[in-house]
Amino acid sequence: MFRFIVRRLLQMIVAFFGTTLIVYALMFAGQGDPIQALAGERPVTEAQRAYLTEKYHLDATGVGGFFYRYFDYLSNLLRGDLGESLTGRSIGEILAAAWPVTIKLALIAIAVAVIFGVTAGVLAGIRRASIFDNATLLLTLLVLGIPTIVLAPLAQYLLGVKWQLFPPTAGADPDFYALLLPGIVLGSLSLATALRLTRTSVAENLRADYVRTARSKGLPRRRVVSVHVLRNSLIPVITFLGVELGNLMSGAIITEGVFNIPGVGFNLFRGIRTEDGPLVVGIVSVLVVVYLVANLVVDILYAVLDPRIRYE
Repeated sequence: MFRFIVRRLLQMIVAFFGTTLIVYALMFAGQGDPIQALAGERPVTEAQRAYLTEKYHLDATGVGGFFYRYFDYLSNLLRGDLGESLTGRSIGEILAAAWPVTIKLALIAIAVAVIFGVTAGVLAGIRRASIFDNATLLLTLLVLGIPTIVLAPLAQYLLGVKWQLFPPTAGADPDFYALLLPGIVLGSLSLATALRLTRTSVAENLRADYVRTARSKGLPRRRVVSVHVLRNSLIPVITFLGVELGNLMSGAIITEGVFNIPGVGFNLFRGIRTEDGPLVVGIVSVLVVVYLVANLVVDILYAVLDPRIRYE
């Protein structure tokens, strides 16, 4: 296990360097004026051009100049300095204010997916071909067929504006209740996928040889399902939820935008819309780390859930 973790950490380092290089290249290595690319469509004065040239070392040209700028950015990044956005505000301060909101939203979404999705998936897998099973499959198919860009405004209008069950927008400092509706919307797609994945995995494991052996030994059905079937069935679900956690931690741009939630996704969308290159690169670089750590945790949980899995 130790060697596996070391190997995965080395792979994470390579992946981190590769992804940050690609993202940085998209901002600086394109054709045209790099200063204008930084500023977007806004006009750039001579004073601003001189400031940006000095700040981002744009006077160094060619391939060597690009890698010099990249390693300078990377060295600052590894020291925890994410730089400044084009508005002059520290990107670290922006993320420090946005992370707590996004973490709350992601936890609500994951809780919705785990509590309702996994539970309903286990019941559907045990009662395969029943009315409950068919109803959940139809419902998940309907949810998966509706994109978030449609589901979020629809839920906001019906539950927030028309019936007034939830606040229609979260505001600057949202509490748990204000984040509940967007959390349910954000977790609905994860819920549907987790339900279908759990149902399929449970149904397959119920037909496995080890289950028939356990039953032949006289073990109660509840123990067979809770100890043997459920533990093995959760392996693909954990994989999905681990990867999905990275998606949720990105803040789900659409959901945060619709409900006016000042999280990571909202700031990332704002950076893309205003063509704030440093802000976009800084946020994406942090999200890369979140994805890599989430995948490492998922791989380690494999061995915890299934003792047959051993990493050399």
